[in-house]
Amino acid sequence: MLSFILGILFLVAGYHYYGGIIERILEPDDRETPAKKCADGVDYVVLPHWKNMLIQLLNIAGIGPVIGVILGIRFGAIVFLIIPLGNIIGGATHDFIAGMMSLRKNGANLPELIRGNLGKCYYWLFSVFMTVLLLLVVAVFINVPAQLFGGMLNDPSWFWYAVAIIFIYYIAATLFPVDKIIGKIYPLFGLMLLLGTIAIFGAIIFECDMVPDANLLSESLAFKENMWTAANNKPVIPLLFVTIACGIISGFHATQSPIIARTMETERQARSSFYGMMVVEGLIAMIWAAAGMAIYNLFPELMTANPNNVLVKITTYFLGSGWGGVTVIAVIILAITSGDTAMRSLRLSLAEIFKLDQKSFFNRMIIVIPLIVIVVGLLLWSNKDANSFNQLWNYFSWANQVLAASTLMAATVWLMRRKKNGLVAWIPGIFMTFIVVCYILWISKEHGGPLGFGMELHDAYWTAGAITAVIAVAVWVRGLFLRRRENSIPQADEN
Repeated sequence: MLSFILGILFLVAGYHYYGGIIERILEPDDRETPAKKCADGVDYVVLPHWKNMLIQLLNIAGIGPVIGVILGIRFGAIVFLIIPLGNIIGGATHDFIAGMMSLRKNGANLPELIRGNLGKCYYWLFSVFMTVLLLLVVAVFINVPAQLFGGMLNDPSWFWYAVAIIFIYYIAATLFPVDKIIGKIYPLFGLMLLLGTIAIFGAIIFECDMVPDANLLSESLAFKENMWTAANNKPVIPLLFVTIACGIISGFHATQSPIIARTMETERQARSSFYGMMVVEGLIAMIWAAAGMAIYNLFPELMTANPNNVLVKITTYFLGSGWGGVTVIAVIILAITSGDTAMRSLRLSLAEIFKLDQKSFFNRMIIVIPLIVIVVGLLLWSNKDANSFNQLWNYFSWANQVLAASTLMAATVWLMRRKKNGLVAWIPGIFMTFIVVCYILWISKEHGGPLGFGMELHDAYWTAGAITAVIAVAVWVRGLFLRRRENSIPQADEN
């Protein structure tokens, strides 16, 4: 219980103190925002600050801070410390800088931000990689809520009906102006999410108070017998940071920040919209991690169960069938509200790459129709069997963190070019680069994951360390080179 409470307090204090440090480095001011400068009535539209915060929260949250931490808490109570530390230093910083980079470049999407800081060669490679990732996100965030919906009704035959309904909604949310669908329904969805999470938090605290000797938020003997360790092919490094993305750090968030960068009235809203909403996601992750720990201590046999089934058990045990059903619906909404904006972000990024103005509905359709065809193919393939979907999820998980490492390295160069403290992005960027390189070198079917190099863990650590060191030096040198080259450009000029 103590580590859980301390983690919550650390997140709150981190927003105030470390968030303030990052804000002073980035210096948001009163310059004209993209929403005013580039207003088009479709993607560049001024929205109220409270709506922007809720939209950003729902965009980034996905199912990571729920399903991801229900899985991730199997690593043990260390998760209660890693989530807040990683969130404040890594994830929230990542989101804040990515949002400010986009704000200062007319709401540019992530590939364009990569091009300006890491070069054209990496830009093209990254653009292809990000496109594939966002397609995986759309497919995953259609599949998971559809499965949860079918499970809630105890009728698997509803799965394909749910898939069709969710996908049709995604297409509409992608095509129509941001204030017509997303701007209208997200406040209601956000309220449901927050109420469901608060209800779970209250129920856990009540249960811990009623059964004080059970130590529900500690590692019981039964929990330790089944927890994930390096001995059973589940090492904390690198696997924890791939299993729990949302809540600690997620590269997917950097693809979502430009959506809000195009709807903000003033830069001074950036800290609460970007850094603040990631901290809120960290709080959500902590609460669901606590729920997972409690339910595994009460029912140790669930340690090997599907996380979707564990979610249903958590909600029904702590809240009953009524409130529990509402909370499952909130989680379904959580997934849907990331999938729709993932598809929208993909449209915006491809439009930027191919120079297609998006004010025209016809131009939007030109991009969206091929996406529909590809996503349908992914859905049919991923639902052939359970193994296909697991592969889809595994590739999405590590690819997501490749985006996080790339964004932080681009942010390092961006800050250095402006004579700012690049270390705040470089240090977490080095760590995440090590994580993804180590994961790719270590993972294999024998190690319980997708295709990889299958190295022994200690060999993967040493090799990843060497590769990461080379990348870290190269990024720092590039930042110094661009700073010197652009030394004559006034700091306020953004390009």
